[in-house]
Amino acid sequence: MSTTNPMAALAFAVTAIATRQYIIRRSLYRSAGKEGTNSIPISLLEACSLKPEQVENDRSSHISKSCSVSYANTGALHIHHGKGTRLFDIHGNSYLDTRNNVAHCGHNHPEIVKAIKYQVEKLNTNTRYLHPNVSLLANKLADLFPSPLEVVFFVNSGSEANDLALRLARSFKCAQSPNERSTKHHVIAIDHAYHGHTLAALDVSPYKHHQGREMKCPAYVRIVPCPDLYRGMHSLSVPDEEIHGNIDQVNSMIENIAAKYASYVETACDEIVAEGNSLSAFIIEGGMSVAGVILPPKSYLKRCADAVRKAGGLYIADEVQTGFGRLGTCMWAFQHSINGGENPNDCVVPDIVTVGKPFGNGMPLAAVVTTRQIASSFESMGVEYFNTFGGNPVCCAAGLAMLHVLSSERLQENALIAGNYLRDLFLELQSRQPLIGSVRGSGLFIGIELVRDRATQEPATEETSFLCSTLKEKYRVLTSVDGYHENVIVVKPPMCFTKADVREFVSCFEKVLATDLPSASHKLIQMERTPT
Repeated sequence: MSTTNPMAALAFAVTAIATRQYIIRRSLYRSAGKEGTNSIPISLLEACSLKPEQVENDRSSHISKSCSVSYANTGALHIHHGKGTRLFDIHGNSYLDTRNNVAHCGHNHPEIVKAIKYQVEKLNTNTRYLHPNVSLLANKLADLFPSPLEVVFFVNSGSEANDLALRLARSFKCAQSPNERSTKHHVIAIDHAYHGHTLAALDVSPYKHHQGREMKCPAYVRIVPCPDLYRGMHSLSVPDEEIHGNIDQVNSMIENIAAKYASYVETACDEIVAEGNSLSAFIIEGGMSVAGVILPPKSYLKRCADAVRKAGGLYIADEVQTGFGRLGTCMWAFQHSINGGENPNDCVVPDIVTVGKPFGNGMPLAAVVTTRQIASSFESMGVEYFNTFGGNPVCCAAGLAMLHVLSSERLQENALIAGNYLRDLFLELQSRQPLIGSVRGSGLFIGIELVRDRATQEPATEETSFLCSTLKEKYRVLTSVDGYHENVIVVKPPMCFTKADVREFVSCFEKVLATDLPSASHKLIQMERTPT
């Protein structure tokens, strides 16, 4: 009767484990294009060896279901790596990314990866120490803004940035009117807006007030109508092709609508003052993303800012979604006018601007930029502002690299060229596909709103969800659904999006509308909404 040698069995087990780990490493690096001398750190070997079902089960067991997973209704994606405008899953499938405005310069940009790797190998600590990355990035960021915006606060996210912006506005009001410190400082916000997930940011985010039972609009926040030219309270009854093709003929109509929408802000200012309350701020996204790509009409921001400042408040521009050249025509969305043709430097300059998402090209980096006067008022309150990780050397290295690539690769110019091409192709498609009710936006910030009937503007919510899911499942194109009725495809890809990417996207989009959707009426009823 044979016996098993314990040492031989142990050696076999060790060899089997080592072989399995080698196969896993080799497979992963092949798919990432890194076959060769690279090795997975020992601390990540366990994570890299998890089976897909275990990854999904562990997330389901230990991460709150309030943290949604994209495409959960048709099978969540297990993304392994990215390159440029592409994301790759663990099976090696390539997906065209039309929705990721975080990887501003493209996924896995070599210059940005190199800068992060260089700095993380040297030092990463808080900003109480002097460091050239932090100082230089503050300088370069301030240089991108018109005067008198010159003082920078670094934070980790857009939510933190907007939270701090509201705090700066309140402090400025307190410093200007010390006797009003016990007064509740009111804020004016736009319906359907979203400014983040801190309590202060949620208070001014009606998008979240409309969801669930947790959030309600607090008494100190005044909500005014969204300046939506398509389905808003005051809409522009002109086809999209005429808006973009005969701009001079619709200028007076847009001006009239802008005045009507601004009147709600003017009235809110008057009421707040008449009631004996204090107005601290008016906050608005330069381009409203979750609202479905809404760009304020010409003169709207100036009229609003004038009224707010007259009432003693500040104008906060939220550039978290649309900053750093995404609109193509300008560096910041607050400089944009849907009429076009103006000098961006002639715009009304905000008192406070917040930036985030794309700033670190995927690293947690955001900022608040304001005037010396407002910063000094905040300092006079006597409370230190310290953010442990905000503006750390590694994230600032990513920010410096992002700005370098943005400039050296002329990505703002590309956003305008590729974005115009994208919009033109969708306008052509609109003439063939009645489901497309509106094509709007600028640069690589475009919204395609789907409706069942152009006359009634009935939202095609189920059709939009089917479109998004089918693009992912069949054509491997990733899209984002937003808008109050969840019927707007929001296009905000990496800024390196090419004309070839545009053609692929529009072609696949048309195939779904022309071929897949007509035969899918039964699936529309059965399909759950597509979380993106």
